[in-house]
Amino acid sequence: MTTHPTSGTGQCPAHTSAPPPEVPLPIYGPAFNANPDATYQRLRDVAPIMPVEISPGVYGYLTVTYRAALYLLQNTPSRFGKDPRRWEALRRGQVPPDSPALMMMQPRDNALWKDGPEHTRLRRAITASLDGVDTHALAATVRQIADQLLSAFAADGQADLVSQYADPLPMLTMIEMFGCPPALGRRIVVAVTRLFDADSDGVQANAELESACLELTRLKRVQPARDVTTYLIAAGLNDAEMVQTILLVIGAGSTPSSNLIMNSLRRIITDERFAGTVHTGVKPLADALDEVLWHTPPVSNYSPLYAIGEQSYEGVYLQEGFPILVSFAAANADPALPFAAGARAGNRGHLAYSAGAHMCPAPDLARIIAETALECAVDRLAGLALAVTPGELTARPATFHAGLTALPVTFQPDTHLPTTRRR
Repeated sequence: MTTHPTSGTGQCPAHTSAPPPEVPLPIYGPAFNANPDATYQRLRDVAPIMPVEISPGVYGYLTVTYRAALYLLQNTPSRFGKDPRRWEALRRGQVPPDSPALMMMQPRDNALWKDGPEHTRLRRAITASLDGVDTHALAATVRQIADQLLSAFAADGQADLVSQYADPLPMLTMIEMFGCPPALGRRIVVAVTRLFDADSDGVQANAELESACLELTRLKRVQPARDVTTYLIAAGLNDAEMVQTILLVIGAGSTPSSNLIMNSLRRIITDERFAGTVHTGVKPLADALDEVLWHTPPVSNYSPLYAIGEQSYEGVYLQEGFPILVSFAAANADPALPFAAGARAGNRGHLAYSAGAHMCPAPDLARIIAETALECAVDRLAGLALAVTPGELTARPATFHAGLTALPVTFQPDTHLPTTRRR
């Protein structure tokens, strides 16, 4: 059995049946971003849960098998809690105040970071608010936004489908859902994107995000409407809870949705099993979406958990006080899963939407946004092809999410207004 010492190092311990790396492997930086799967496999070769360095000077664990991820998620909150106040380094003031991990993992007054009755109350407010969303109207809104975005470049024959389509579409959709003035909505989602990128300006991005969410809350208290912000206010949330809940829901609905759209478009363009066939209807867009949710989940590593009391899993001792990140990417790529990696279309057993008490409260809304966005793009952009080699595509920082900095493409120029839709 091997132990990583904690005294004076900030590193977390793990007892494993095989020699682990000499120091916890980083899940940040250019090498990790370029090939996170290599890190996951190296860790998986040792144990199902392993120590990692989450960001410079911030240590914790990472689940790297499907079984381990599911075990932790299904045993929350009985054995593993969500409350970041259990984070020992945070309590001791040992987490750098400008740490990108801190901005993504610090305590917040929303359902994601609560256990027990408080979690139940705040989650019910979210689910009730999202239940008020008209799915037919949502799909129509996405189509309208998609057509506006596509029309801006459809005649050019080339575009960056990240900056010109996949990034703005969910942003504009969430602005509409929350009844948010456009300028204020853009401030919110730009700040969310900066937090997910785990960049060095996380403190500033967080401050901007909270300020904008408070501004939206105060606006809707005096100008209520039929939108998600007003529904949350009606659920009885105070200003602090409103700020953090808006942050949570818009954060979950924007950057992850952007990643899902861009990664699905990439697969449709480059995977010979999909390239061309979705245009003819031979293979449905939903199949490409399912495979992306398996192979490139939009949130790669997140859902920090904390062991409650003495906990172990398959020979790995999990010390209290250290965050345990769930790797949805590593779980879905686990070679121990009983079906081939290329045969997952239609299979929704993936963990892209998490599981257990903190599972995504509205996966159906997320699918409506993504499927409608893909449908519109495929209908309008005939002959889609990458404008660069696949190796020239650059990943965004992959600590918490899986996306691209750009997706340059070429296609047949289209000067006509959209007139048809695939059903």
